[in-house]
Amino acid sequence: MFARISAAMVIALALAGAATAATVEVEMLNKGEEGTMVFEPAFVRIQPGDTVKFIAADKGHNAESIKGMIPEGAEPFAGKINEEIEVTLEAPGIYGVMCKPHFAMGMVMTIAAGDEAEMPANYLEGRLPPKAKQRLENSLSNL
Repeated sequence: MFARISAAMVIALALAGAATAATVEVEMLNKGEEGTMVFEPAFVRIQPGDTVKFIAADKGHNAESIKGMIPEGAEPFAGKINEEIEVTLEAPGIYGVMCKPHFAMGMVMTIAAGDEAEMPANYLEGRLPPKAKQRLENSLSNL
């Protein structure tokens, strides 16, 4: 009897954890509210374990993490051009995301995983195209 109750509790807890994870959709667009070559929204806050689904609303885009702009211990990701990608982000922190073909045009976004996610001190240092840096600064103002 105890074994059955224990097994039922383990299953219930596993299902409850899966039920609390959310999926947030982000569109990759040629033109949006913030101009051309954008992710909409350009900033999302999720909880660790949530999934971000990048939707190829317009052709010619992908979503991938920006090297050096993901939390320590997080896995980098890269989607293919013209394809949707779903990424489950487990590590808390700030994730920089770009569309590789349109990075120089400023097609970037920011994901904050966790309520306490803060921008690292050197986050925007390094080689960033000027338009991408400006959009990342704007996105990070939502923290």
